[in-house]
Amino acid sequence: MDAPDQIDSGLESDDRNFITALARGLEVLRCFRPSETELTNQEIAARTGLPKATISRLTYTLRRLDYLVHSERNGTYRLGPGVLALGYGVLAGMETSERARPEMRALCEGPNPHVTAAFAEHHRLQAVYVGVQRSQQAVSLTMNVGARLPLFHSAIGRAILAAMTEEQHEHLLHLAERERPDDVPRYRQSLARAIEDYATLGYTTGYGDWRPEINGIAVPVVSLNGDRIFAMNVGGPSFLVSPEELRDAYSERLLTAAASLSRRAVE
Repeated sequence: MDAPDQIDSGLESDDRNFITALARGLEVLRCFRPSETELTNQEIAARTGLPKATISRLTYTLRRLDYLVHSERNGTYRLGPGVLALGYGVLAGMETSERARPEMRALCEGPNPHVTAAFAEHHRLQAVYVGVQRSQQAVSLTMNVGARLPLFHSAIGRAILAAMTEEQHEHLLHLAERERPDDVPRYRQSLARAIEDYATLGYTTGYGDWRPEINGIAVPVVSLNGDRIFAMNVGGPSFLVSPEELRDAYSERLLTAAASLSRRAVE
């Protein structure tokens, strides 16, 4: 899923503790999509909705801090080594994601050779893949690390929601109300389904809800220090991976894998 053409930052201007300038700088960095290496100030302004003069000051500052690199030849900017350093810091903290790799491989060695397993953490209203294990079959899902799925409408997003507190749910619904006010009733309905599925099944489901051609189930995984919520899923093309097979052949395997990774397994 590509980033939206214009980023809605949802800046909390009435929050005295919220630093708008910092948020705007981060929005500039978020403008770069996986398939792009360079952007102009005009393109960044169009995606953030901020005035070009503001963008010029932000890109100048980010350039001075080595988060952006400027091309004098064509006037474009690309992400700099400062962003890479931040990324390494995040990846270094993902011990749970690293431990999930063998579990995902084992899931893909199950009875259906067309399944894909993935590991995700949420960012705003999306679940972001931080690990993917794909089967070797020609027909399988082609999602990669960095892929973004809707938090409320995918199995893996619902698994993250299922492990959150009511306060966290309300925060996300408030964010949804700012960004997609017309969709809030559907978000609430999907949240209720996530909670009910997790309470009755032990996992969450997504049978064509996000995309009609994809079936999947997912479970939450809480990091060992308890401060991060991940989720693990298994799924595949709907014409090759049925809800019944996911339930009968993969749900217990997925639950066991998640239990071995989650904080609850060592408490």
